[in-house]
Amino acid sequence: MKHNENAPKPIDVNSIDLDKLKEKTADLPSLLEYAHSVGGFSVAPTNEGAIKGNARMAMEEQTQMQLDQIFEQMSLLAKQAREIKKRADVSVQIYEAKMSFKPIVGKNYYLYEKSDNTKSLSIVSPEEWGEKLPFKSFIAKVKLLADHTWKVIV
Repeated sequence: MKHNENAPKPIDVNSIDLDKLKEKTADLPSLLEYAHSVGGFSVAPTNEGAIKGNARMAMEEQTQMQLDQIFEQMSLLAKQAREIKKRADVSVQIYEAKMSFKPIVGKNYYLYEKSDNTKSLSIVSPEEWGEKLPFKSFIAKVKLLADHTWKVIV
């Protein structure tokens, strides 16, 4: 007769050592610090205060890191806003200045102040005027940007 491997094996009751089995069992298995069944998980007693303290410290550190990152972003945005405001202020001065040509985007121009305190935009740099600067003072070298604001270069 052929032996079937899947057939249950008979248990030899006489070979069971009850004292040895007693060492491997627990009256209250739910209180064991290790898994007591296949697929079970270990549950160790903990110090609740230490767990909460560590979790709180980690939360505070993470929160502070995120707040620092937001602060850096806000600082960058504030700097960009100041630069845009400065460009807008210079642009207003330039558009109020006398201009005898149509400015081209991406080109550099020169803003001067006349003796009557009016302003004038020129394509001629202070170096090109030499000693004969026909204005009271040179204010700034500017560049026309694509959004038609002016960037102060010098």
